[in-house]
Amino acid sequence: MYDIIGDVHGYATLLKKLLLEMGYKKTNGSFYHESRKAIFVGDFINRGPEIRKTIRIIKAMVEAGHAYAVLGNHELNAIIYHLKDKQGRSIINKPSKYFLSLFKTINEYSAQSLEWRENLKWLRTLPLFLDFGEIRVVHACWSDQAIQTAAGLYEDGRLRKKVFRKVYKKNNSEEAKCMWLLTKGINMNMPSDLRVMNNKGVSPRSFRIKWWENLAGYDFRTASFESKFTMPAYTIPKEIVPATFPYPEDAPILFFGHYCRGVGPYLIKPNICCVDSCVTGTKSLLAYRWSGEKELNMNHLVKMSM
Repeated sequence: MYDIIGDVHGYATLLKKLLLEMGYKKTNGSFYHESRKAIFVGDFINRGPEIRKTIRIIKAMVEAGHAYAVLGNHELNAIIYHLKDKQGRSIINKPSKYFLSLFKTINEYSAQSLEWRENLKWLRTLPLFLDFGEIRVVHACWSDQAIQTAAGLYEDGRLRKKVFRKVYKKNNSEEAKCMWLLTKGINMNMPSDLRVMNNKGVSPRSFRIKWWENLAGYDFRTASFESKFTMPAYTIPKEIVPATFPYPEDAPILFFGHYCRGVGPYLIKPNICCVDSCVTGTKSLLAYRWSGEKELNMNHLVKMSM
């Protein structure tokens, strides 16, 4: 049986409280449960005040066999940011906004550079998804084709640096599309000649969408899976309806994070659950305690607050 834990983002104290609340005990340097294992959905780093401690907890649990963890987009960005070319120079000429949140992690490891390098190596051993038959776990989006591609990217149990170099330098490669889809989901990119105002008076050029639905005939509000703003209830023109990956009702239960749900809802469908409670904003961490049920149950959610 498994406890699926949402995006921790460096809140180690909150993670410890949640683990203890669920009956985990610290033994030989690792949190352990007699009959259950934890599963972390990615995004362990950045934002919070205890990033180094967070990685230590999760890494110790995974290495001791007490937990599983998948990669999130924040971990992918961290790995890419530290890649060098053949001359030993950073492959990144100009860091984009997606790398800005890394500086908090880098600063926390400023006096422990060796430990950080070892952690980066460890991150490359983590899977991009988990499929246990009755349940599945991914950071942001499940696509059968992307899952198949991801499974073939590992050599000797790890993602090689050459894969990440290709992801960064060739953003339209199959490797890049696969890894970003699994860890970032799908954003609807608005055409340049269409302006739609959200509830904050801003016209977003892109927004996160419900990739598990067929969005034909949907309006912008219903299609959106944003946490920061609400889109208007205008029908999406059929010419710009994005391609998605509808998730069948009879498919295994799927858990993911990434979407910063705040106060919820977390159970999206009987077989789809987002466990990201937006720890940075709400100061709360969420877990779902799966015990073999075929449909998700609200009573199996556990939330721990500061």
